[in-house]
Amino acid sequence: MKRSSSHRALVHARSAALGCVVLLLLVAGVYASWSSAHHIVLAKGREHGTMTVTGCGADVCTGPFAPSGQAAARSRVTIDKSVAVRRGDRFPVVVKPGTNDVVRTGTPGFLHAWVPLGGALVLAALIIGGGLRMSRTAWGTGIAGAVLLVATFFAL
Repeated sequence: MKRSSSHRALVHARSAALGCVVLLLLVAGVYASWSSAHHIVLAKGREHGTMTVTGCGADVCTGPFAPSGQAAARSRVTIDKSVAVRRGDRFPVVVKPGTNDVVRTGTPGFLHAWVPLGGALVLAALIIGGGLRMSRTAWGTGIAGAVLLVATFFAL
C-alpha cells in the first residue's frame, strides 16, 4: 500500500515539531546551567578562596570567605543551599563579580552547576526515543544525562 504525500508531510511535521521540543529542552538546560557554570568555567581573574559554612537558612547558606591570592577577605558570603552543604563544611569557591554570592568550584561544583543540563538530557531522551523513534540516540542521550546526575550525587 502506497502512502499518500499528505501522510508523509504529517510525519515530517511531527518529526520537526518534536525536534524543536528536544532542542528547546537542551537549550533551556544549558541556559539554566550556564548561570552558575560560567563562574566556574571562566574563573580566570575572579576572586578565589574558601568558604566555611556557619549557618543555613531556607534558601542560602552563609559563612566567612578566606581568600587565596589577592582577593579580599569577606566576613559573610552566601551560597545556594543544597543537600550537600552542612554547618562547618569548608570548600573552595569563587565570588560572583559585584556580589557577596559565591559558587562552589572544583569537580563537585562543576558537576553541580551542570545538573539542569543532566535533567534536560534525560527528558530529551524520552522524546527522542518515544516520539522520534531514534532509540540509539535516545539511549546515548539518556545515559549521558544519568551519568552526569549520578556523578554529581557521588561528588557532593
